[in-house]
Amino acid sequence: MAQLRIALAQTNPTVGDLSANADKLVAWTRDAAEREAHLVVFTEMFLTGYPVEDLVLRTSFVDASIRTLEEVAARLAREGLGELPVVVGYVDRAGLAPRVGQPKGAPLDAAALLYRGEVVTRTAKHHLPNYGVFDEYRYFVRGDRLPIFRLHGVDVAIAVCEDLWQEGGPVSVVGQAGAGLLVVPNASPYEKEKDDVRLELCARRAREAGCGLVYVNQVGGQDELVFDGDSIVVDRTGEPVARAGQFREELLVVDLDDLPVSDAEPGSSPYDVGDGTTITVERLVLSAEPVAPYPPVPAPVSERLGLHAEVYSALVLAVRDYVAKNGFRSVILGLSGGIDSALTATIASDAIGPSRVNVVLMPSRHSSDHSLADAEELVRRQDGVTAQVVPIAEIVNAYEKEIELSGLAAENLQARVRGMILMGLSNEHGHLVLTTGNKSELATGYSTLYGDSAGGFAPIKDVPKTMVWELARWRNSGTAPGFLLPAERPIPENSITKEPSAELRPDQRDTDSLPPYEVLDRLLDDYVEKDMGSQELIAAGHDPALVTRVIRLVDLAEYKRRQYPPGPKITPKNFGRDRRLPITNRWRESSA
Repeated sequence: MAQLRIALAQTNPTVGDLSANADKLVAWTRDAAEREAHLVVFTEMFLTGYPVEDLVLRTSFVDASIRTLEEVAARLAREGLGELPVVVGYVDRAGLAPRVGQPKGAPLDAAALLYRGEVVTRTAKHHLPNYGVFDEYRYFVRGDRLPIFRLHGVDVAIAVCEDLWQEGGPVSVVGQAGAGLLVVPNASPYEKEKDDVRLELCARRAREAGCGLVYVNQVGGQDELVFDGDSIVVDRTGEPVARAGQFREELLVVDLDDLPVSDAEPGSSPYDVGDGTTITVERLVLSAEPVAPYPPVPAPVSERLGLHAEVYSALVLAVRDYVAKNGFRSVILGLSGGIDSALTATIASDAIGPSRVNVVLMPSRHSSDHSLADAEELVRRQDGVTAQVVPIAEIVNAYEKEIELSGLAAENLQARVRGMILMGLSNEHGHLVLTTGNKSELATGYSTLYGDSAGGFAPIKDVPKTMVWELARWRNSGTAPGFLLPAERPIPENSITKEPSAELRPDQRDTDSLPPYEVLDRLLDDYVEKDMGSQELIAAGHDPALVTRVIRLVDLAEYKRRQYPPGPKITPKNFGRDRRLPITNRWRESSA
């Protein structure tokens, strides 16, 4: 039996920044070498970032990916790191003749092994996901090679992300071919309440393949997606060996022992994987002799976060990376004194620091005294936030002198004036405008186009209203790990406990337009997340009249959602990548 020390590079690449990602690969490989690792495994498509979407259809982008891979292999050798093998994801091409229905250029979601200045072997994802947020039939063609390389006597196989999630394919071939270790680069997005399916999956696949398994996952925010890391190592029985933290970059170094020493001959062999396809196993030898026995380092197992800590960490990371990766220096938002804007401001302060957060208090003639006071109290508590008061009553009056508006049109004018002010300040100072609407409002259309829905990023757009309150209470509880701003509870209690209101007319309450949020959110979860039809909703116990009303609100608001800013996905089905319905649509679920 043999030992190997594996370094899992749980990293945060930037899509399209191949040079910076290559620099990070070299720096992290050097760190792994200093910690005496025998193999470094980076994440899926690390060199290009993930997902790159239609960039893979550009010849220039794929050329740059392949060129960067070859350059960084040579650079590792020049910098004295060539003896440490590196597995890394990138974009390659299959070299297939063009045909209708095939992605332009036949791109591959690929992984390569770098060693002694060379790209020693390459592979690509066999199973292409085409569900939820994934649309990989549009972008890639299927891979058909499974490299198994011998490292210090141990045969190590490489599979890519979805190949772990699907039955058959490369994992079944690993079991047939008899590898001693399977390493899997991943870019698996976060969503709440997965019930630890990843650990169960890794354990099941390790038993299926008959070998230890190293699962390395990306971390960071990319537009609507958040990647939480949570990289895992299990032994061949499926027992956990090590686990990285969530929502942070980490080089997880793990010693594996009792790995089988192989004497299989190098060469290529085809395997029928039972799904109508064949995978060719390509065996090669880097080093045949096991390393001399050495004392292993303790295997770290990070504790998983609770639900609210997970969700909040995801939102903070999403805001931080959206700001940083898009080159913004600061953010701005309207602060009303209500819970949504209070939570959004707090997330922003935790993400980038209060000194880079700007808030505008925009009282109208319908604003209550406590709204301004609650907003001012939040600014006081989050020391460093820059606040500006811009009363809008006279601005609204000027509009109304020139155009006669009443009812909803008059109410929406106030929201649009606020949106105009925020966008104007954004243009003047370069701030990113954060939109403060939650998922319940987005679902039912309870927002104003070009008003409170105007902005560049929407941190809580996938957070139901009831969870907004839960997150605010959790953040105020003093048990929020890693979020130390401020020593005092950051959100005023009155913002949490008072009845929600848009304050666009006298004595207005959200319940004038919507059912109570605890009732609404349960119905929305069944209709939006679970795709229940009207009869299923009624059978599930929802009030028939309310079902008809809410379905109509949700269906009619699709055009608004299409014009809403992007925001981080934290539920199984967000509005955007997950749920795409036609705007022009005569189908009414309530009449089915």
